[in-house]
Amino acid sequence: MAKEELAVTKFREYLRIKTVQPNPDYESAVRFLVAYAEELGLPCRITEVAQGKPVITMTWEGANPKLGTVLLNSHSDVSPAFAEYWTFDPFGGEKDADGNIYGRGAQDMKCVGIQYLEAIRKLRQNGVVPVRTVHVTFVPDEQVGSEEGMKLFVKHEDFRNLNIAFAMDEGLASEDGVYRVYNAERSPWWIKVTCTGNAGLGAYLVQNTAIEKLRKITDAFLEFRAEQEATLKNDSTMVLGDVTSVNCTMIEGGVQPNMVPAEMSSVFDVRVTVTQDMLELENKIHQWAKSAGDGIKVEFLQKNTFQGVTPADDSNPWWVAFQSACNEMGIPWKREVFPAFSDGRIMRQLGLPALGFSPMINTPITLHDHNEFLNERVFLTGVDVYCGIISSLASVPGEVSSP
Repeated sequence: MAKEELAVTKFREYLRIKTVQPNPDYESAVRFLVAYAEELGLPCRITEVAQGKPVITMTWEGANPKLGTVLLNSHSDVSPAFAEYWTFDPFGGEKDADGNIYGRGAQDMKCVGIQYLEAIRKLRQNGVVPVRTVHVTFVPDEQVGSEEGMKLFVKHEDFRNLNIAFAMDEGLASEDGVYRVYNAERSPWWIKVTCTGNAGLGAYLVQNTAIEKLRKITDAFLEFRAEQEATLKNDSTMVLGDVTSVNCTMIEGGVQPNMVPAEMSSVFDVRVTVTQDMLELENKIHQWAKSAGDGIKVEFLQKNTFQGVTPADDSNPWWVAFQSACNEMGIPWKREVFPAFSDGRIMRQLGLPALGFSPMINTPITLHDHNEFLNERVFLTGVDVYCGIISSLASVPGEVSSP
């Protein structure tokens, strides 16, 4: 049996650390990453942005450290996993006979964090010295909205001292042979609708109930979803990120089987695309609530209204550098709007150009799904892809300003 490559071993070790929400083991992640930085000879800093919420920053100093730097960001937390639905232990980092590596975070996004570091290892072994300094960050709590993660870190002095000029963050696996790069992303709106109405005994035909109102407003959300689905289906040039998606993710209410509840609520996960008129959409939602009856409260649990796009043309030297690297390596790529959200949106809100990219092709998208996996050959190819991309980005000349 061939000896496993070090990069794969590191990846599997990282997968075994249970940084799973809602109680991620960040302490073990810090120990692993600090030791990793020492192994690579990279200075490492820990910034606790909230109690028990560490950001780990590793730095590869460039030949001209006064220039704006390149940020390679990843998040260390992962989404919940339910072992009974997995073939392998979701925190076992197990590898099957085909080289598929299973674990929560295999795609989202522990793979990318390790690929950054292993690409830097290779570049340094080959004697590469970047023109610009490169920082690699591992941030907490991205899976739960980044409120005690990147959103706090960007306000911290440690972040300001990094002198970031450009940022890379996560993308998605590509199910075909074409890599995806994302220069914008949809904005998350998490909306809770609470309906109140008449209560009573389940044996009666109680009128004006909470569930009747909730059904009406749910129908309105789902009709809008159907319109967006039809738009996507009828235009072959569009992808998921080009439309606004809607999903009902939670329904709550009731106290016992024979009692009509006085209150019912639903939560809707809405991802608003960059071309959607947000004011128009918000007015629609409030109109749906008004039409469904009285006693209805619409609450935004999260409402991101930023629709910034990183330029993907010759006006942006970072885009030119990314594109040139891909073309020189001969890898096929396609630009899209990220259908989910990442910490890249926070970079764009600061006015920084940012791209999302996860080098995984010919791979089913399994993030947040049971049996999340990544094949080791795809993973290792991604390390080489990042070698080219990081080298190109870190060589953007100082006299060229970012858009």
